[in-house]
Amino acid sequence: MNFFRHKKQLLVQKKLYNPLLISFAVNVVAYNVSRLWTTSSHHINMAVRFDSYIHVIPWTTAIYLGSYIFWIINYLLGALQDDDDEVYSFLCADVLAKLICLVFFTLLPTTTLRPVIVGTDFWSRLLRMVYRMDAADNLFPSIHCLTSQFCFIAVRKCSFVPRWYKIFSIIAAALICISTLTTKQHVLADVLMGIALAEASYGLVKVTGLSRLYSRVININYQYERKLK
Repeated sequence: MNFFRHKKQLLVQKKLYNPLLISFAVNVVAYNVSRLWTTSSHHINMAVRFDSYIHVIPWTTAIYLGSYIFWIINYLLGALQDDDDEVYSFLCADVLAKLICLVFFTLLPTTTLRPVIVGTDFWSRLLRMVYRMDAADNLFPSIHCLTSQFCFIAVRKCSFVPRWYKIFSIIAAALICISTLTTKQHVLADVLMGIALAEASYGLVKVTGLSRLYSRVININYQYERKLK
C-alpha cells in the first residue's frame, strides 16, 4: 500500500499527469482528425494473400477490447519510472509516433474489407458492435498495435516492475496484435508498421535527445512557477 501511495505522490510531484493527458489527446486527434479531409479520398486496401488465410475468431474481440485496460496500466507504470530520461523518452516517442500516424492517415488513407459476421453468440454480436462503432479506415499503421508495443517499451527498463510482468507485457502486446488480425480490424501490413513505428520513434528520441526538449516544453509553466517562488 505504501508503494502505491508513494507512486501516486510521485505522479503528482513530477506533474506527470500533464504529459499523460497530452499522449491521450494526441492519440484521439491522430486517429480522428484526418477524417475531416480524407473522407472523400481514395482509400487503399493493403491486404495481401497472407491475410486471406486468417479466419475471423469472434472471441478474440475480448483481447482486442481488453487492450484498453492494458494500455492504462502500462502507461501509468511507464510514467512512474525512477529514471526521468526514460520516462520522457517513452512519452515523447509516443507523441511523435502518433503524429507520424496522422501524416500516414492523411497521405495514405487505407481501408479493409470486413467479413459479414452471421453468428448469434455473444462474441459475434460484440464484434458486430465493434464494426458499427469503429470505421474501417485509418488503419496503416495500426495505432492499436503501436500503443500495445509502447506498453512493452514502458516497462521493459522499469526497475520496480518484476520480470514476470515484463514477460506478460510482451506476450499481451503480441496477443493484442494478433487479435487485430483475427477480428479483421487490421491486416498484416498495419500490424508490422505499428510495431516498427513504435520502436523506431523510441530509438530516434533516444539518439537525438528529443525527450529533453519535450520535457522542457511541456513543463515550461511549472518552471516559470518555480522562478516566481
